[in-house]
Amino acid sequence: MNVTRRQIVTRGLAGHCPNCGGHALFHAGARFKINERCPDCGMKLDRGDGFFLGPFVINYTVTVAVFIVPVVLLGVLGVIAKLAAVALIVAGAIVIPILLYRRSWSWWLMAYFYFLPQKLPKNHDEQHEDEEE
Repeated sequence: MNVTRRQIVTRGLAGHCPNCGGHALFHAGARFKINERCPDCGMKLDRGDGFFLGPFVINYTVTVAVFIVPVVLLGVLGVIAKLAAVALIVAGAIVIPILLYRRSWSWWLMAYFYFLPQKLPKNHDEQHEDEEE
């Protein structure tokens, strides 16, 4: 059965494998080490050189847009003290990316396979079966 774009989004938001819905994207003992392959279906999760840049960009963008820009604006407008704004920005720039690391990987896999669903093994295998008939 093909994996639909809706399933890809649902699985991505839940932090699951986009192919099978498995829960283990990351090594059990390592918070920041993604599995090379999904332990449930064997799909390659880290797709090689440069693939890590997708989660990096998502993490950076969310941190800047959701946290740093509003704090800068509050500091500039005088709602909070400038020193407090700088302290919050530094703390947020360190803590938020750490907290979003796993989620950004899941979101990147979701975005990647949303636009390229034919690259999922479940969809790829079925396409070949359809071609053979």
